[in-house]
Amino acid sequence: MFTAIFGSFESGIIYAIMALGVYLSFRILNFPDLTVDGSFVTGAAVAATLIYSGVNPVVATVTSLLVGFLAGCATGALHTFGKINPLLSGILMMIALYSINLRIMGKSNMPLLNSDTLFTSVENTSSSLGIDSVLNSILSFIGLGDSLPSSWGLLVFMVIVTFFIKFLVDVFLKTELGLAIRATGDNQKMIRSLSANTNGLILLGLGISNALVALSGALIAQYGGFADIGMGIGMIIVGLASVIIGEALFGTKTLVRTTLAVIGGAIIYRIVVSLALRVDFLETGDVKIITATIVILSLIIPKIMDAYRERKRKRLRLLELQKVDIPVSGEGENNAAIK
Repeated sequence: MFTAIFGSFESGIIYAIMALGVYLSFRILNFPDLTVDGSFVTGAAVAATLIYSGVNPVVATVTSLLVGFLAGCATGALHTFGKINPLLSGILMMIALYSINLRIMGKSNMPLLNSDTLFTSVENTSSSLGIDSVLNSILSFIGLGDSLPSSWGLLVFMVIVTFFIKFLVDVFLKTELGLAIRATGDNQKMIRSLSANTNGLILLGLGISNALVALSGALIAQYGGFADIGMGIGMIIVGLASVIIGEALFGTKTLVRTTLAVIGGAIIYRIVVSLALRVDFLETGDVKIITATIVILSLIIPKIMDAYRERKRKRLRLLELQKVDIPVSGEGENNAAIK
């Protein structure tokens, strides 16, 4: 059980980067960007191909981020300059990226098991510093010796990377340019009336969003040891599930809290899926229906709770009004006698 939760937390913190990208497009820009399913694979394909060819993993990862940025800008260009519906723009780019990703990899699957990646370097460093042995000794002492993870370095590294990206997103969205992007998502006509270049803002926002998605794909490919042409199917639902779960559980009062909620939602989503798959009658192929169920519940339950709170509020308000209108016992007769 502990190993499953640990692995889910480890992968969830990587998928959280993708969830932040989805948050930027769906919540900040109010743009239903389905490019995510394609740009996630693009990041994985670029990183895997470059690493397989002997390129430094850091260079390969940064390159995948830049290619994802270009993919997002292409979707934005289809919408802003081509005047194509936002949903259709994302679908068209997602379809185009399928062929592009095949071209990049040259085949449907690119293995990285014998290649040096970012995570192999992190594991070696963590092992040489003795971090793994110290933490595993602590777990053995508290009775979890049978469920020791192979490396703590990956988790620590990804927590640092993900929260650093969160910090950059928070800072950027509070700048003048970031505020303009947020205003474009809230009311595009208003921000255009103030002579702002909304087309450029949409392109930039979608570019950053898909850059984060591609970065997540590149890291997942290195984490899993392969890149596959089908690994991005349904990724937009995973991102939305992370955003919705995080917002429902942790709230959205401030920007910093919301981005933190998105990260928490991604981790919780991976843990829930992992625990659900441990149920006997569920199989690995049921991941998609589990994801759909989680999203449906995340959308319906908050509305049911809000409706319940509203009914309760109205009932209390009605009781207060009744207390004001109903006279105290005997008060009516005294008033009548006085008259």
